[in-house]
Amino acid sequence: MFNAHYFRTYITLVETGSFTRTAQRLEMTQPGVSQHIRKLETYLGKPLLERQGRRFILTEAGRRAYDYALKLFAEHEQFRHGLDDDSLDSGECRIASPGSVGLMFYPYILGQQQMRPNLTVNYSFAFNHEIITDLIHGRYDIGIVTEAVKHPDLSCEVWLKEPLCLVVPADFAGSTLSDLMGIGFINYYDGINHATTLLKENYPDAFRSMAHFRHQGFTNEVSMVLDAVARGLGFTVVSRLVLETSPWQRQVKELNLANAVDEVLYLVHRRGATLPKRYEKLLTGFREQRGHEKVYEKTPN
Repeated sequence: MFNAHYFRTYITLVETGSFTRTAQRLEMTQPGVSQHIRKLETYLGKPLLERQGRRFILTEAGRRAYDYALKLFAEHEQFRHGLDDDSLDSGECRIASPGSVGLMFYPYILGQQQMRPNLTVNYSFAFNHEIITDLIHGRYDIGIVTEAVKHPDLSCEVWLKEPLCLVVPADFAGSTLSDLMGIGFINYYDGINHATTLLKENYPDAFRSMAHFRHQGFTNEVSMVLDAVARGLGFTVVSRLVLETSPWQRQVKELNLANAVDEVLYLVHRRGATLPKRYEKLLTGFREQRGHEKVYEKTPN
């Protein structure tokens, strides 16, 4: 029968290299330690130690059993901490967002994990419709999307607002809508919607539709869209999160516009679910890093 105590004794024995020190550390008798090891060997059906007088070396099975035991107890501790919904620094978080958000939010989370070793985050990059479907099926606890969601099983609220940026090649000298039409548009998921919103607000008399622009290409990886702009192939409109994390920042520039327009990011989770406090710490910490005050607003469902 599986007995975690036997594995704990075995880990201690390997780490101390001594039956005597193992007994002292675990407050057992030395015969008790030997009995645990024998029962573990019987359970596994393999010898774990090759005894050489008062010393021993691990067999191949012994090395594998030690590795397994370490993993077993690490996962046990992670599971135990994960059950504590009040803990800010431990447990599992399951989050999904579009790439435009994750480009900066995920590195922030990795930094938090470095400071909080008992925190585990499973982060997925996905499109809005994929996130919603997976939330409904319980694959994520939280989704961040770029469009308000109306679904009877989901709660949706404003989380963050980020400026939209009209990004052109670094050597672009124009400023009018005609100048932009001359170099063409680089599209991505949400690209048409973002460009339409920003251009309509800043060129209300001249702008009609993105259908009037020459489309120079499309990529489903928003992190790559500024590569095309940097090569002079056209302009695009992206969230400031994308611009600030792009390796092509010096090869492009943001065109100054009179009227600012924000991309609204929504926080979505299952209706009625009580989220562990560790989520609040991650979400609030990132928002404060972006220089925003708390902007949670319930969105009608």
